[in-house]
Amino acid sequence: MEKLRRVLNGQDDEEQGLTAQVLEASSLSYGTRLKWFVICFVCGIFFSILGTGLLWLPGGIKLFAVFYTFGNLAALASTCFLMGPVKQLKKMFETTRLLATIIMLLCFIFTLCAALWWHKKGLALLFCILQFLSMTWYSLSYIPYARDAVIKCCSSLLS
Repeated sequence: MEKLRRVLNGQDDEEQGLTAQVLEASSLSYGTRLKWFVICFVCGIFFSILGTGLLWLPGGIKLFAVFYTFGNLAALASTCFLMGPVKQLKKMFETTRLLATIIMLLCFIFTLCAALWWHKKGLALLFCILQFLSMTWYSLSYIPYARDAVIKCCSSLLS
């Protein structure tokens, strides 16, 4: 009802604050969404650390690649609890982070393919490294001017 009233009054969603938009994005309460965000994010970190621990076992590169990828997917999916899945997908495929999103998703797919079907351990490890770099670049896109700062730091180090 409140949303209908805002539309009829001519108030747009962009005039709302971020908190109001987040609260409206889901039928779950804020506490429930925050709780599931933390649970999903902690599971993602746990899977990534578990995969790193399994790396040192015989044949552990395959387990590392799988657990590391699932950990990153869980951490990425955890933000769906905060903003809602549709809004998360819209933000992921905005023009500012479209390339980073595509590279990140391709790295997820290629990591699993290299580890499970192609049985190329070196390639799986390379895709895990690329996965880390693409997740970092994707995450930096949410912080204003963070990518520009990283580019300037890297270019000053290289010159």
